[in-house]
Amino acid sequence: MIEASLTAPERFAGVFDRHADEIHAYAGRRLGPEHADDVTAETFLVAFRKRHRYDASRPDARPWLYGIAANLISGHRRSEIRRLRALARAPRDADERGLHEEERGAERASAAVLRPALAAALARLSTAERDVLLLVAWADLSYEEAAEALKIPIGTVRSRLHRVRAKLRRHLDLPEENL
Repeated sequence: MIEASLTAPERFAGVFDRHADEIHAYAGRRLGPEHADDVTAETFLVAFRKRHRYDASRPDARPWLYGIAANLISGHRRSEIRRLRALARAPRDADERGLHEEERGAERASAAVLRPALAAALARLSTAERDVLLLVAWADLSYEEAAEALKIPIGTVRSRLHRVRAKLRRHLDLPEENL
């Protein structure tokens, strides 16, 4: 589709239709809904302008699009840090407050308790560490795809994730097997 859009630009709409929701969800999780529309639109605008540079031998455009989105999100780094810090200070979800303790599943309670702590821990990571972690954890990219998206060697992805896991375990006071 991307290659075809070089001679027929309207074909790029298929790339947007296929991946826009996924990029929007990722941007929304990173920056909040107020920035997701802008980042998504900017991602596809940049992709359209740079489509002649896309390596047509790559079967999946997701890593390329996530790479563009990650770069744009980096430009919103202050917003992301503010959002993560606000999540760290936020009380548990409102719907959790009215439930009796026995009504809560252990996993749900753990997730609710962990969320502010996790947001605080994410805010402490460097941008590069946060990008790798969230591309793998939230965007569900493989290590290879994350490396492609960030234009870094796969060994760098592995080493950053190893460091991030160690930092998160320390910040969240988790045992070794939980991350």
